[in-house]
Amino acid sequence: MQKIPIRQLSQSQKVHPIAEQFKIRRIEDIIGEKDLVHNLHRHDFFFILSLKNGQGKHEVDFVSHTVLDHSIFFLRPGQVHQLLLKAGSTGYLLEFNHKFYNPRETTANQRLRKASNKNFCEFETGRFNKLQAALESMLQEYTAREEGYQDMIRSNLDIFCIEYSRQSPGPNSASSVASSYTQERLEKFLELLNKHMAKFKQVSDYVDLMNLSPYQLNEITKSSIGKTPSELINENIILEAKRYLLATPNQIKEIAESLGYEDVSYFIRFFKKHTGYSPDLFRHSFRP
Repeated sequence: MQKIPIRQLSQSQKVHPIAEQFKIRRIEDIIGEKDLVHNLHRHDFFFILSLKNGQGKHEVDFVSHTVLDHSIFFLRPGQVHQLLLKAGSTGYLLEFNHKFYNPRETTANQRLRKASNKNFCEFETGRFNKLQAALESMLQEYTAREEGYQDMIRSNLDIFCIEYSRQSPGPNSASSVASSYTQERLEKFLELLNKHMAKFKQVSDYVDLMNLSPYQLNEITKSSIGKTPSELINENIILEAKRYLLATPNQIKEIAESLGYEDVSYFIRFFKKHTGYSPDLFRHSFRP
């Protein structure tokens, strides 16, 4: 069973002592005079691409985006993406993992999750410049490495997440008015789902893990993002199946087994029900 390629911060050249946990660079210093091409892969860290000027194409979990001026991409660990960035693009590339930035304060942690759930946003000039200022400050701290620079970078990450979340309401903006308890329970459910979806596929499994009733979990997900727990379970399974179908040469049987389906014919029916394609047809229709 071939795994989807996973890039790690530690794989790149260690310029600073914290290079395995945090890195920020100017796009123009990375690209030079050639286009930047990243084939389909996933990261074990957060990935922020902020473009003052840019042209190209960026596909995130099979949603294609045209690269635009004054736009930002914010990816969570585990998401699959591929990128074509044309020479001449300018801005910042920021990468960090939970070892470097994992806010213990509930509100800050919620902001990080909310921001990273919005994979793409285009900004008007004034608002974009506020986000760029935070990134510029992080680069200065990262380069100078004066006393307390890591704390200064984390403070600017707080500011960045606040601004990004404030200025980029997503399609599920109802979550912004959800109570702190509801948001915490939703995040816990999504965390458990990502961790256990190959083993647990029933709502009853998750309510047991969370010590909730099915009614309570349904109210949490419906009031936050307008979907039932069952819908979220199915969506996550289908998304992971798509990732493996397009990013690896694995056989359908191997993918089904990795997702917890011993009966490959049942997996094929499940996939077709939710996508309109058989796994094999989906692979041949959408693989680059």
